[in-house]
Amino acid sequence: MQTTDIFERLKKGETILPNDLEAYKMREASYSTKKLLVQMNNATEPGEIRDLLSQITGTEIDESVAVFTPLYINYGKHTKIGKNVFINFDCVFLDLGGITIEDNVLIAPKVSLLTEGHPTSIEDRHSLIPKPIHIKKNAWIGANATILQGVTIGENSVVAAGSVVSKDVPDNVIVGGTPAKIRKEI
Repeated sequence: MQTTDIFERLKKGETILPNDLEAYKMREASYSTKKLLVQMNNATEPGEIRDLLSQITGTEIDESVAVFTPLYINYGKHTKIGKNVFINFDCVFLDLGGITIEDNVLIAPKVSLLTEGHPTSIEDRHSLIPKPIHIKKNAWIGANATILQGVTIGENSVVAAGSVVSKDVPDNVIVGGTPAKIRKEI
């Protein structure tokens, strides 16, 4: 019998098996988040967007944060957003594993931050493996980039448009490609 809530276990990086007695809670939480997302993605006033995003994340979103909707989040409570962050149109955040976006981060259109994955073995594939994503200060994530689970993007670093990042990015570099590799030091 599990003694810890499924969301706490996800945040700790525990693999969730498909027959987990609390697995249904993930889907229920997603549907609750979706109700707020519909409102947020139809809002036009920056303050209203931030207020609804605050409700989704369960944290106060600073007035210096700008979000161009639509933004899609499957849970929200495991996303932390710093100050002076810009999130452009059409981004996807799967945050059951935890997403931390520090101050002064730029996120271009169609960026995907995916903290969730599955085992490759056929018999275990329906299990969920959460690992956090951490984007450090002053990073810039280019358009249509995908950041995979367990990745940290270093301070001041740039992820080129269209890249798939599967490994940590050090501070002060530009990475690009699939899989992303260091292309230049800043």
